[in-house]
Amino acid sequence: MKKNMNFWLIPFAVLLSCSEKSYVNNIVIPEPPAPKEYEFSSTPSWADEFDYEGLPDTDKWSYDIGGSGWGNNELQYYTEARSENVQVADGLLTITARKEAYEGSGYTSTRLISKGKGDFLYGRFEVKAKVPQGRGTWPAAWMLPTEWTYGDWPASGEIDILEHVGYDQDVVHISVHTEAYNHSIGTQKTAFKKIQNATTEFHIFRVDWTPTYIRGFVDDVQLFNFPNEGTGYGAWPFDQKFHWLLNLAVGGDWGGQQGIDDEAFPARYQVDYVRVYDLLNP
Repeated sequence: MKKNMNFWLIPFAVLLSCSEKSYVNNIVIPEPPAPKEYEFSSTPSWADEFDYEGLPDTDKWSYDIGGSGWGNNELQYYTEARSENVQVADGLLTITARKEAYEGSGYTSTRLISKGKGDFLYGRFEVKAKVPQGRGTWPAAWMLPTEWTYGDWPASGEIDILEHVGYDQDVVHISVHTEAYNHSIGTQKTAFKKIQNATTEFHIFRVDWTPTYIRGFVDDVQLFNFPNEGTGYGAWPFDQKFHWLLNLAVGGDWGGQQGIDDEAFPARYQVDYVRVYDLLNP
């Protein structure tokens, strides 16, 4: 999602103005790692199988709270631990976007984050999910840096494992954003796949992140490859820890490009599991 953070900074759109802070003084650009074959653990080192009832596990998830999408011009207000917007039941996490007046916004939803509870450098990141129908919905499973070592978005990077916009119902996207490669200058690195039943069946979305590449898969079929070019953090800020985000936005610069179908609400984004597998030979 384009975003910027430090929470109130922006994930996919116009960034908020930032102070001219220097994050990168004395950072030495490393030599690019030599290509090699990588192996991942066969069992997850961190996961949520959503095999419980109630609100999401507070040992694994916190909430981003607020409106406007931190620069994406989204229309929802992200609530905290509100069962009308997020619930775990029957082995599934369900994030529900609702059309309702709340804190000055016309819609509500949830944005979960694993920051401080699940932060990772390299690995295999997998989510099994079913996205909602309806123009104006914008679900995502993605990652942002835990520490903004190289600067505000997009300098410190972003990894989008799954994005979907409701007006393009059968298409899912995998992307990365960096200082050199991002949508705001038309250089973003992204791939998309058309799947006929994205909104009616669960699919597995995966990213393999190593020192030499980030690769994206849908149902175990690779469709995305982003290599480490060895030109430094402007193109490859992916040598720092990142954390998960799961959210369902409404409208926004991308999700709202063709308007919003209010008949689609409440809209539900469902997740069967989130898993992280260690990279065994970094």
